[in-house]
Order: sequence, then C-alpha cells, then structure tokens
Amino acid sequence: MRVLIADDHAVFRRGLRETIGEAFSKVTFGEAETAQEAVECVRRQDWEIVILDISMPGKSGLDILDDLRRLRPKLPVLFLSMHPEEQYARRALKAGAAGYLTKESVPEELKKAIRRVLTGGRYVSATLAERLAHDLRDGGDTPVHELLSDREFQVLRMIASGKTVKEIAEQLSLSVKTVSTYRSRILQKTAMRTTAELIRFALRSQLVD
Repeated sequence: MRVLIADDHAVFRRGLRETIGEAFSKVTFGEAETAQEAVECVRRQDWEIVILDISMPGKSGLDILDDLRRLRPKLPVLFLSMHPEEQYARRALKAGAAGYLTKESVPEELKKAIRRVLTGGRYVSATLAERLAHDLRDGGDTPVHELLSDREFQVLRMIASGKTVKEIAEQLSLSVKTVSTYRSRILQKTAMRTTAELIRFALRSQLVD
C-alpha cells in the first residue's frame, strides 16, 4: 500500500507513519511538506490514499483538492486537520474529500477512517454524522458561512483573526483591491455591514481558533 502524507510538521508525519504502520503491513510512505509538493507527488506516482493537512505553507490543502481530483479522480483524500469539524468538514466533504478527522482523534479512529476510505466509503466522526443527520431531519437552513467560496471563507477567517486587508493580500499573494473585493462579497453574502460584525459572527460560529 502506498500512502502519501502531506503535512508541514516532520514530527507529526513520523507519528502518522508509525500509527499507520501498526495497522497495515507492507506500507510504503511518501511525504510532502507543502501543498504544491503534494500535487507533484500525485502527478508523478500512484497512491492508494492521500492524508492531507489543510494549513500548510502557501496553498492550503483545500486549495489543491480540485487539482488532486483532476489528476487522480479515484484517489481518496482524507483530511487530517487541526481545525475543528465545524470550520472545514462540510466544505471539505462537499469538495470531494473522502473523509475529515481532527488531529485530536485517537489513533484507532484514524485507522478506522483509512480502512473505510480505502474500500470506497467516506468517513466522518460520529459527532459530525449526528450533526449532519440532525440538519437533514430538521430541514435546517444552510449555515451562512457555507454560502461562501473557499477563498472567501479563507479571507473571512483571516479577517476574524485580526489581520488587515494588506496583511491578507501579502499572505495570499493577492492585490489589496482583490482582497477588498472578497471582503465586499462576504459582507453581501452574510448580509452584514461592517468588519466588526464579521468578526463577531466568526467568533460566535467558532470559525476561528
């Protein structure tokens, strides 16, 4: 079995190799420290599964999910992230991820998730599954932040974390004008008027750590 681990922390990658090696025999690992490295690894070689972090230098894991799916449509991608499920899980699954786990998950849950996605299934935690079932049963409205594009959601989280438009532009390699446009779209989609309202909304919805 060939497993690609894409995470920018070497110690965490080593821990994953040990955990996965305990559950599966004859595993060959590949590693990527950045999202772009992950894309190149998938372009060059076949893998049975990619275990992908969201927060990495440069592009995020979510940014490259479409690229990975274009290169290998049947390749399962399991997100393993520091971000709580309410921040990214729905978005990742909607974009085509095979599963989503937080880094706080116990090793046995990770092994279970890998087995599930390797057989063509999708994996979410029991907590998220219950939340999704509750939303379907009650016909709940789509959360406001789910109306945002991936880039808009990223900008919202950066605004809520206290970054200025200029700082966001520099970090994302965008122009200040483009970031301002994203901010305007976010305000429009969320029916809010000020940055302060956006920050309160993001904090209340636990969209920032």
